[in-house]
Amino acid sequence: MSQFFRPGHVIERRELLDGRTWMVYPVRVVEDGPELLAVFLAQGTPLTFGTGDFRWGLHPWIHFEHSWQSPGVLQLQRPGDGYAVWLFWKGREFSGWYINFQEPMRRHATGFDTLDQELDIWIPGDGSPYRWKDVEQFEERERTGGFRPGEAASVRAEARQVVKMIETDSVWWDEKWAHWSPPADWPVPDAVPLSTHS
Repeated sequence: MSQFFRPGHVIERRELLDGRTWMVYPVRVVEDGPELLAVFLAQGTPLTFGTGDFRWGLHPWIHFEHSWQSPGVLQLQRPGDGYAVWLFWKGREFSGWYINFQEPMRRHATGFDTLDQELDIWIPGDGSPYRWKDVEQFEERERTGGFRPGEAASVRAEARQVVKMIETDSVWWDEKWAHWSPPADWPVPDAVPLSTHS
């Protein structure tokens, strides 16, 4: 795909599992180019879940309110990376970076596809040490055969690279993003109908 999305344009972030939509929600483009796609997930954004049989079962969030409950999140992802960097705030105060390990994004005409791979790292904005998240869930998914051959090893390799960047203070995500805030006139996008996807 050669065309980039316009800033302010609403696109879809879709998680595909078993070749079908597991979860999809709209995000608004902040910046897009050959090296970075930055999108904003607004508080209250509707979440749409796939139904039927999935090897991981239904998405675990399906049992909660079908909208993003936390404050808005900025998601930064680069082509080819097996993770995205999510930025969180509490009110106007930046709280930290969340490294979300996921399949590399695959662009399409209305957004991009990926799949969360359980493992995460939290980097507090106050400079305190990073910490791992969801390690037990990741290991359980591996133990029960939930990953494709080589997938868990690939996630671990990606995680080692991220940790090396953190520990050598050579991360690519710019501090400027911690001071970003969405324009006040950006409304919460409408739900993405599941019927438009497989």
